Amino acid sequence: MRIDVLNGVNLDQLGRRDHGHYGSDSLRDLETQIYAWALELELQVRCRQTNHEGEYVDFLHAALDTADALVLNPGAWTHYSWAIRDALEPFAGPVVEVHLSDVDGREEWRRMTVLEGLTAGRVAGQGFDGYRQALGLLAERRRA
Repeated sequence: MRIDVLNGVNLDQLGRRDHGHYGSDSLRDLETQIYAWALELELQVRCRQTNHEGEYVDFLHAALDTADALVLNPGAWTHYSWAIRDALEPFAGPVVEVHLSDVDGREEWRRMTVLEGLTAGRVAGQGFDGYRQALGLLAERRRA
């Protein structure tokens, strides 16, 4: 199973952002861990990150032809980018939305997700482990 892990705006600043919400490790640390988990689960992953909404849309367009499943953390775009939702709509494979922090326990505006109804699952508030959980959900779907 080929999975694109797409991280959005400000996730390149992991390790510098509020450690209470996002931890102290970097995006590179996260990606290293994702690749290790994927190897254990016999999944093929590609990690990508951008701070440019149009490029994130391009990542989603490319995934239509190259990925079987997606793990998405659009960052703040989750709460308002209808362009990202529109780009995701044609994707036929399973999608899991991930957030490092407990977005449902934070500011009210963070509780809104434009991805609602397009995802097979959502993991929030589990830090890096949320990505492991997302990959595990996708691996289970592959076996089903």
